[in-house]
Amino acid sequence: MKRIIAWLAGAIGIAALLRLRRRPTELSPSPVGPDPADELKRRLEEAREAPHDRDEFDAAEGQPVDEVEPTRSIAERRQAVHEKAREALSDMQLDETHPPERE
Repeated sequence: MKRIIAWLAGAIGIAALLRLRRRPTELSPSPVGPDPADELKRRLEEAREAPHDRDEFDAAEGQPVDEVEPTRSIAERRQAVHEKAREALSDMQLDETHPPERE
C-alpha cells in the first residue's frame, strides 16, 4: 500500500512539474510599447551630452567638494570614539553617585 501511495505522489509531482514548465510560455505577455532598454540608452546619451554643472552644484551646497575637510585616519576616528565613550561613562558614573531626588 505504501508503494502505491509513493508512486501516486511521484506521478502527481511529475505532472505538476511538466505543467509548470509549459505555463510560463503560455502566460508570457507580448511586448507592448517601447523597449525599456532603448529608453535607458536614450537617457544615458542625453546625460552624456548635458553640460557639466559641478560649479553650480557646489555653490548650491555652500561648500565646494574640494574644500571639505579631509577624512580622518582610522586611528584618529578610533581615538575620537574612545574619548566620546569615556565622557559617556563618566556621565553615567556621576549619575550613579548623585541619584535624582524623589519627591
